[in-house]
Amino acid sequence: MAIGVLIILLLPQVAILSTQIMAFRYTSGMTFSTEIITDKDIWNNTLRTLPYAHILQTWEWGEFKRETTGWQPHRIAFKQNGVIVAMASIGIRRIGFAKVLYVPKGAVLPYENAELTHEILDFLQQFARQQGAIWLKIDPDVPLAIGVPGETDEALCEVGQTLQANLQARGWRFSDDQVQFRNTICVDLTRSEDEILAAMSQNTRRKVRTGEKKGVTIRAATLDDLEMLYALYQTTGERDQFLIRPREYYLHEWRYLMAAGLAHALIAEYEKTPIAQVILFHFGQKCWYFYGASSNAERERMPNYALQWAAMQWAKAQGYTIYDMWGAPNIFDENDSMWGVYEFKRGFRGSVTRTIGAWDYAPSALMYRGYTEILPRLRSWLRKIR
Repeated sequence: MAIGVLIILLLPQVAILSTQIMAFRYTSGMTFSTEIITDKDIWNNTLRTLPYAHILQTWEWGEFKRETTGWQPHRIAFKQNGVIVAMASIGIRRIGFAKVLYVPKGAVLPYENAELTHEILDFLQQFARQQGAIWLKIDPDVPLAIGVPGETDEALCEVGQTLQANLQARGWRFSDDQVQFRNTICVDLTRSEDEILAAMSQNTRRKVRTGEKKGVTIRAATLDDLEMLYALYQTTGERDQFLIRPREYYLHEWRYLMAAGLAHALIAEYEKTPIAQVILFHFGQKCWYFYGASSNAERERMPNYALQWAAMQWAKAQGYTIYDMWGAPNIFDENDSMWGVYEFKRGFRGSVTRTIGAWDYAPSALMYRGYTEILPRLRSWLRKIR
């Protein structure tokens, strides 16, 4: 029964998808023109100048996902009067007879410009329909609010509130599949090092200094360290009981982005033995703490605290203005799975930043329901009867 329903849902897509539509004709009433960008330098150099630029919209990230997971990047620039004002690297992936589309941490544009935002959302919706997509997912790096919900320092962000209301009015759905972290903690690097350090909690500041007092040294990693970086990450996954991808995925990711100048790794050592690491991604105005790991030995030397401080110092020295700690709880209570990580991060006294999260546009409500509800049930049923 479930298989029959799913087949019926997918069959209408076959005729659409067989045409392999890639060139898109935008509505003539729009105030911009579009251009497919095929040059890496033009893409990255322009992207980094735009507001809300993100590492996951870079050329390299699109190529990495294409090579490892099959997402085909489709890079579109939006021009007004010959000037690029917005960009979207749209990942396209075939699922059986259908397609799904994802714009990771994009589209990138000045969301304060209501008219341009309206027109680009129109474009994306038309693009999804022409591609015959089951859904198109976006999760732009736009803040909805600053601070923990309900606390006295909470402040709503008008641009995010407006965008969320716009998406709701258009029929977009807040996605059940939040691919990236929706909330994070950001440290302002425009302050002096003394100011950043002084703002930390007393306990965190003490632990930052513990490493140096107990013989921990920090050095930059090289490509020759990749196997060791993964070994530490694997150890951390086993200890903290979180799933990690295959070794080849991480080695490819880290090697590719480090060689491109978009990733930087730091290693904490004690008596020349690696005991912890952080891997930073950096682009535009931001430096992100994407990965962190530590061994099961020498933990009393607090290498993770020393590494975070060294990472902030490095990012500030490179001219980045924001250090994004990449991840905070979805629900700010002790039952959230990220609460322990959050307690570690909040001691550095960055600002809790809650973004709008991932939203899905579904050209066909029936197809979307089939993919998000019926297909998971079918997979569960098949596992039970095996």
